[in-house]
Amino acid sequence: QVQLAESGGGLVQAGDSLKLSCSASGRPIKDFGMAWFRQVPGKEREFVSSIRKDGDHPYYVDAVKGRFVITRDNRKNVLYLQMNDLNVEDSAVYYCATSRILWYTGTKYDEHDVGSWGRGTQVTVSA
Repeated sequence: QVQLAESGGGLVQAGDSLKLSCSASGRPIKDFGMAWFRQVPGKEREFVSSIRKDGDHPYYVDAVKGRFVITRDNRKNVLYLQMNDLNVEDSAVYYCATSRILWYTGTKYDEHDVGSWGRGTQVTVSA
């Protein structure tokens, strides 16, 4: 089991940037695909971005494409999400996740594809 802990959330203004980090412990993440999800109160958790185990094939939903960048450092056991040009609609609790299957090569995740979840970090963007 991988334990995940997100950090880097906060309150920013529209147009600002934030970089989220997800630190893993318990076992290395190098063999897992990784993903970011987000959730707004009253709505289902939604997939945002994913990256394969070797750091290639980043994938983004249309709402964040061109503004967010997902990266990972397997030596440090950390996943990142650089969020640029934030807008109010990006306000949510952001969660990192590992794939349920080792060496997972899928790009679009749903909750059935997730093995481990972090506890989330709040991102609030004011107008």
